Amino acid sequence: MSIADVAVIGGSGFYTFIEEPEEHVVETPYGAPSAPVSVGEVAGRRVAFLPRHGPHHEHPPHAIPYRANLWALRSLGVRQVLAPCAVGGLSESVAPGDVVVPDQLVDRTFRRIPSYVETGAVHLPFADPYCPRVSGAVLAADPGVKAGGAMVVIEGPRFSTRAESRWYADQGGTLINMTGAPEAALAREMRMCYSAIALVTDMDAGAESGAGVGQEEVFALFRANLERLTGLLTAAVAGLADPAGCTCSTWAEGVELTYAIPGDTP
Repeated sequence: MSIADVAVIGGSGFYTFIEEPEEHVVETPYGAPSAPVSVGEVAGRRVAFLPRHGPHHEHPPHAIPYRANLWALRSLGVRQVLAPCAVGGLSESVAPGDVVVPDQLVDRTFRRIPSYVETGAVHLPFADPYCPRVSGAVLAADPGVKAGGAMVVIEGPRFSTRAESRWYADQGGTLINMTGAPEAALAREMRMCYSAIALVTDMDAGAESGAGVGQEEVFALFRANLERLTGLLTAAVAGLADPAGCTCSTWAEGVELTYAIPGDTP
């Protein structure tokens, strides 16, 4: 039986979302998730909430248990995931305070386990990394949200040098982040619909002069926008379409998967 069909994965500074939640401690084949999963009702839907970094920001971006997190959500019945995150801006098309729904991802991480596939030939189609149905619900929830752009995901936990930042921008990057990969690909491997919701907290080091980005300004701007993000997420949950038949799930039909998806019929 499905416990929740929608999930929100909270980013830096976003550690609670559900009022009076049920807490679910989930064991996974990939270790413990970042925290127990909170489940409750939002906009008439059963929604699961998981703080990506843990309830007290215990997990730095390169050490988040991404595989455990996505497996845990899927095991509770989740089929659609909303993933707010803090990002830096690389382009003049965005500014601090903007909320952006990217449509592309560039993975520059290198220490993380990026897949559930450990044996055999299973190659994930990932040309379009975000679900158009879920992204569309976010965009429809607030006309002020910007659509499109490429999010570059770096390893962290350090911020970029100016040269790195300028290089990412020259290659077409719009946003820069430390947690968007492998999260998006793992959600797709779990046959879940997934959309990032990027809050621009700063302009990255190569996008402006001065001292460069610092941790405190990122956390402060994210905290200042929590109420706005909560309202956006609630409206987006209310507007989500039925995920049945979405290519985020149907890509695996006829594919002999070499890993188990909880809740899938063998």
